[in-house]
Amino acid sequence: MTQRSKVDIRRADDRPKTKINWLDSKHSFSFGHHYDPSNTHHGLLLVNNDDTVRAGAGFETHPHRDMEIVTWVLRGSLVHQDSTGNSGVIYPGLAQRMSAGRGILHSEKNDSWRLPDGGEPHDEPVHFVQMWVAPDENGIAPGYEQLEIDNELLRDGLVTVASGMERHDGAAAIRIRNRYAALHVARLGVGQSVELPDAPYLHLFVARGEVTLEGAGQLHEGDAVRFTAVGGQRITAVEPAEVMVWEMHASLSA
Repeated sequence: MTQRSKVDIRRADDRPKTKINWLDSKHSFSFGHHYDPSNTHHGLLLVNNDDTVRAGAGFETHPHRDMEIVTWVLRGSLVHQDSTGNSGVIYPGLAQRMSAGRGILHSEKNDSWRLPDGGEPHDEPVHFVQMWVAPDENGIAPGYEQLEIDNELLRDGLVTVASGMERHDGAAAIRIRNRYAALHVARLGVGQSVELPDAPYLHLFVARGEVTLEGAGQLHEGDAVRFTAVGGQRITAVEPAEVMVWEMHASLSA
């Protein structure tokens, strides 16, 4: 069935929010007790949480299953540990993927209390975006992967940082278990532009800064756009910006 073209702008201030003493979380889609049957996903993307966690705090051990979870840190650092024995520190420019598969336990905590270089402790919050994509199939073995993406590469247009699709540009990316989805990231200086992919479903998230979207105007930090059956628009930075784009060639509702 042919999809009707649509550009759906979602403003940052309209997102549901979870705010407690250690967590400030803003949800692009239904999450936890913030349930809206008309806002459960776009394409294959079910979660796009914009999280800030204070120093010395974080998500204690909890379960997931049958989900591809991608984490991208914007500021600070995040410690990951899971029940398959994987552990690591995620920081800006390091992409992480966890395949929950048939079941996994993990925790995520602000890394600011650690002293990796022997220096003084600091109390910087960690700010990150966590995204959940439905896998191709349920019940797979849990898995974990992380990969550092070169900072200079991120300043040279949209860079694929996570993908289950066949790639033709030779770029390195962490692998997700969905052959119809890929995540691209760009860091833009003032006046720099990138062109969005052409795909049945796109999700653009302005993680930092301010940009203009061709044909739609200004987008501020935390704004998102859901594209259906339309792509190829240019986005241009009004101030230094970081943008995240999910390219999806299938939908949960299709």
